[in-house]
Amino acid sequence: MAPFIRLHPDDDVLIARQQLLGGASVEGVPVRGLVPAGHKIAAHDIARGETVRRYNQIIGFASQPIAAGEHVHTHNLDMGPNKGDFERDYAFGIDIKPEPPRRAATFMGIKRTDGRVATRNFIGVLSSVNCSATVAHAIADHFSRRNNPSQLAAFANVDGVVALTHGTGCGMDGDGLGLQILQRTLAGYATHSNFAAVLVVGLGCESNQINAWLTNSSLREGDALRVFSIQDTGGTARTVAKGIALIQDMLPRANTVRREPCDAAHLTVGLQCGGSDGYSGISANPALGAAVDLLVAHGGSAILSETPEIYGAEHLLTRRAVKREVGEKLIARIKWWEHYTRIHGGEMNNNPSPGNKAGGLTTILEKSLGAVAKGGTSNLNAVYEYAQAVKAHGLVYMDTPGYDPVSATGQVAGGANLICFTTGRGSAYGCAPAPTLKLSTNSALWRKQEDDMDLNCGEIIDGGSTVAAMGQRIFDLILATASGTKSKSEAHGYGQSEFVPWQIGAVM
Repeated sequence: MAPFIRLHPDDDVLIARQQLLGGASVEGVPVRGLVPAGHKIAAHDIARGETVRRYNQIIGFASQPIAAGEHVHTHNLDMGPNKGDFERDYAFGIDIKPEPPRRAATFMGIKRTDGRVATRNFIGVLSSVNCSATVAHAIADHFSRRNNPSQLAAFANVDGVVALTHGTGCGMDGDGLGLQILQRTLAGYATHSNFAAVLVVGLGCESNQINAWLTNSSLREGDALRVFSIQDTGGTARTVAKGIALIQDMLPRANTVRREPCDAAHLTVGLQCGGSDGYSGISANPALGAAVDLLVAHGGSAILSETPEIYGAEHLLTRRAVKREVGEKLIARIKWWEHYTRIHGGEMNNNPSPGNKAGGLTTILEKSLGAVAKGGTSNLNAVYEYAQAVKAHGLVYMDTPGYDPVSATGQVAGGANLICFTTGRGSAYGCAPAPTLKLSTNSALWRKQEDDMDLNCGEIIDGGSTVAAMGQRIFDLILATASGTKSKSEAHGYGQSEFVPWQIGAVM
């Protein structure tokens, strides 16, 4: 195979398929110095100030003259004097396509009495505030299969008891956006299909009062939702004992479920990429996008998110918006983020991490153009704010930060019952109660960290597979995982520490 990848005939850069040494020939042009795998090479001379294209889209501007064959990266490519503030044609709805013919597929899911369908069957212990986190973990730890296996020995159909705690819940504006987001997130988890039942434990004097949360979330106590606080119960030991007793009462009912064939339309998949590299937008992300198109054709839903990581590529989504107001809502969230970063002394191009850059990504524009490929080619049906309940089917967008645990927490609160997570650097992540599939962008990562990865999309880079074929494999793996097959992150016990609601606003 050629030692480089040309993504579009009009691109100004080529992507190194392997590490290239100085003097190697790339399209008849000698490579100038060492170029790491996944990084960019200039396909021709580029003058200072000129735009640089990858995917036939602008990824930045030459900050100095770049010679043909030269390594293109942070030393000679940036966002330009206007920080990437150039015109993008939003062309609302211009690329809408007819709905695909409906296809049929099933998975072995768990049907709840209200019609929802689960991919897992947990009991959850949520904290209303950080002050009750230790108690929540003590309750869940009593039922740990690893440390106390006898407690769940008679309940084979229960996947576990998990504590999901956080670092906020007090010291915040009682009417502010931060509390609204926290309450929305907790409500999404308390009613998630993958929980057979949930306990919510508070301290008693926190800003996030449990009774107010119930009212604001249109929730009420019942057999599947119990709430109490440390102060009302009489201290730590009594609260732990009460929580253990309540779960012991819940377990027999939770254990009565059985898996049965369910339509793939009941699947809602959250799309994540973390530890991205120069191959993300070539292999795993477009392959996941192909799987999303298959899922949508089968009536299912996918949630694309991470607004700071679609910045500069949002015009590719607005063109697929089914209504102008859907596209305009996405742009409104982009403008909110520009304001939000500015008032905190940052800018949107602060996003690419050191690991992203080491893997070959240079600007947020380049990162975003690869990240948006996770959404496939389906129409964009709706845009949601963080942790809002997803009602629409097909491809939707949820406004979240780019930080993976925070973003995925919002998606699960919105109803995602499975997460697909692409990575090129080797992110370690898993989620509860929704299982997470990890997709490697390159074979070197697969060989190094196979016990964390569920599928190697690096075969596309190696020439052993295609985006379409890998998309089918991802879709099949989604069905198998939704049917109960454990993901690698589940086997490692990830999930309880990865619940991270978006904390926004002043801490007082």
